[in-house]
Amino acid sequence: MKLVDEAEIEVFAGNGGNGCIGFRREKFIPLGGPDGGDGGGGGSVWIRADENLNTLVDFRHDRIFKAQRGENGMGRQAYGKGGEDLVITVPVGTTVTNVATDEVIGDMTQHGDRLLVAKGGRGGLGNMHFKSSTNRSPRQALPGEPGEERSLKLELKLLADVGLLGFPNAGKSTLIRAVSAATPKVADYPFTTLYPNLGVVKVENYRSFVIADIPGLIEGAADGAGLGAQFLRHLQRTRLLLHLVDISPMEGGVEISPVEQVRAIERELERHDPELLQKPRWLVLNKADLMFEDEAKAAAEQIIADLGWKEPWFLVSALGRDGTFPIMSKIMAFFDRQKEDELQARHAAGE
Repeated sequence: MKLVDEAEIEVFAGNGGNGCIGFRREKFIPLGGPDGGDGGGGGSVWIRADENLNTLVDFRHDRIFKAQRGENGMGRQAYGKGGEDLVITVPVGTTVTNVATDEVIGDMTQHGDRLLVAKGGRGGLGNMHFKSSTNRSPRQALPGEPGEERSLKLELKLLADVGLLGFPNAGKSTLIRAVSAATPKVADYPFTTLYPNLGVVKVENYRSFVIADIPGLIEGAADGAGLGAQFLRHLQRTRLLLHLVDISPMEGGVEISPVEQVRAIERELERHDPELLQKPRWLVLNKADLMFEDEAKAAAEQIIADLGWKEPWFLVSALGRDGTFPIMSKIMAFFDRQKEDELQARHAAGE
């Protein structure tokens, strides 16, 4: 399941430092001559692909990036220090486009790929370069050249990391609204989600993941029933499943126990693809706000006992955002451990 995550940024390479007009003045050396040094070059702006990032959410607020200016030249033929380059990290798979020309500058397809997007200005020449037989005391130096400036559009096709599944009205849309900037339709009747909604969950700066709200599943979904049938295949692309359950659901006036609800979804997953049941799946018992706190805890513990649940589980109120952020933090930590395991496996394999 993919969507396009976009951001526009402004990049400014550093200006070059100015050349210096200077003359050597030392005792007993009357004809010292010009000795003004050159200005340092301005820093350039680079974009680097990093597989540890997977969204562009951090560029929604940080839009302006400036590299360092070069230092001016100095006397005694001292050159100015060059400005430091600025490196902007983006997720692998990011396409970089020049907004002014609508030209694709580059496509960051591999970890570690680097792309020069704004070149720093050259430093100006000092007056020592303008000395000649006819001009022994030149009072001429060149200013530094300006660095390049560009407006860039970053585009990333996102693949959902986390898939939300559960019966209609389990609170999936409410949860994704609570933890991301996505705004899916929310109402008190089934099937308000007619297509997948994706949101970016930002845990910390440069630490985020993509969560997908799958339309509610019902019994028979694997055979084409309900709105969730066409989206079962998207769950295969996620790395973690969050199984949302209403702890006190009612459908048509007939109570469907949370345990029966979980088992029904599990049957649909197995019928569609048995490997889906092998994916990490965490249980989220939602709508705790509809019960007294003690009753909600007791009901949750009973559900977990009846299911014989061994994976992580949580009791939350998505509507009130109670208990939602700790889940997102644990998910981020889970993905961090996955990456560490992958890196260790690569190292062991000699890659």
